[in-house]
Amino acid sequence: MTIAILGLGASGESAARLARHHGSDTYVSEARTDAATAARADELRALGADVELGSHDLERIAGADLVVASPGIPPDAPVLASLRARGVRWVSEPEFAVRFLRSSLIGVTGTNGKTTTSALIAHLLDGEGRSVGLGGNIGAGLGPAASSLALLDPQPDWCVLELSSYQLSAIETLQVDIGVVTNLAPDHLDRYRSVAEYYADKAQLFRNATTESRWVLADQAEVDALAGDVPGRRYHFSVGRARRPGAFLEGDALALDLGQGTESLIPRSRLPLLGVHNVQNALAAALAARLAGASVEHVRERLESFRPLPHRLEPVAEVGGVLWINDSKGTNVAASCSAIASVERPLVVLLGGVDKGESFAPLSEVLRKSARVALVYGAVADRLSSEIAGATEVVRVDGPFEDVVARARALSRPGDAVLLSPATASFDMFKNYEERGNRFRALAAGG
Repeated sequence: MTIAILGLGASGESAARLARHHGSDTYVSEARTDAATAARADELRALGADVELGSHDLERIAGADLVVASPGIPPDAPVLASLRARGVRWVSEPEFAVRFLRSSLIGVTGTNGKTTTSALIAHLLDGEGRSVGLGGNIGAGLGPAASSLALLDPQPDWCVLELSSYQLSAIETLQVDIGVVTNLAPDHLDRYRSVAEYYADKAQLFRNATTESRWVLADQAEVDALAGDVPGRRYHFSVGRARRPGAFLEGDALALDLGQGTESLIPRSRLPLLGVHNVQNALAAALAARLAGASVEHVRERLESFRPLPHRLEPVAEVGGVLWINDSKGTNVAASCSAIASVERPLVVLLGGVDKGESFAPLSEVLRKSARVALVYGAVADRLSSEIAGATEVVRVDGPFEDVVARARALSRPGDAVLLSPATASFDMFKNYEERGNRFRALAAGG
């Protein structure tokens, strides 16, 4: 079999290694030619892959038995447009990986909370004689691409994959045993022409549903509409109404009902994560773990031992009575609204970065309730300042990120929290949200 792989990031490299492991004739092409990419290319050549940097051989790609495209390649990129014009289809890297994966599969998608929920599910499942793999779109060093999990020997009993809309857009046979949708909100409108188009890619999670499928769904009208009438057993989670079967708050305790009565888990006060949205994530994860066979006693113990993930409402320092919180992964408006509402201190909020096309109007209400000051910065500062004007004191900082943090320090008071939850992408100042969060962490501690 001949495999053509477009893109040599983490997912492309993993797919190439998996293809070579199974003896496929493998061609990899990548537009970049930087030193790090060249080093990865040399490693793959040593495994027998043919790697081309700086261009794509369209004839060779079109002639392959299977084309695997990186999720980082925009759908209107010239290479994909050319393949589309020729009638050539491609699949995503997770789709390629699951063709070799023998583990039972939990797939997690949604707009916000995917990474925390995926990591929580893996944490709750681990133990009691089960082996668990965590990967997919999760990044941040928390897990590898799906193809790397397919290379494990022995393969784990369960694999938990975080799945982005970009990855789901190009699946064919991928079928989850348990599918989780954390929530839906507008996002990635710099890549999608409409919210409906974005949601349509998310809906691909249900593409290969059967009567044996189990779905863990946010109790949200948009999520119900996304699932439609697909077959399988449904479980809902919410901190509001207790829709059963599902997961909910009973009094101040997290609780489940899988159809055989209520199972009380732990008091909300003992969940080591900030914010109502993280209670939602924990409810979703607990449901998925129980459906995958974890005992209720094991889920209780593991919920208490989980720790906040980097860049997701992560407390990073307390200096002079001011708590510094890194939520650099808050890259859309809905995520930042949740983060701002979750902190029970007066807030100095850092907002700014690259415009993704969303309206910032929803930030106004939550800023009015929770924030003393909003610092706006970066490429989106003009529009952001205009759309949240009047919600709270808005201070614009025209300078490097170090100036933004210094201004936040000057404006904060003992008892406050300084929250980085930018509501935007990072690419005007940083290569990704992780670099932004790491810089914030260092500056918060005085570095």
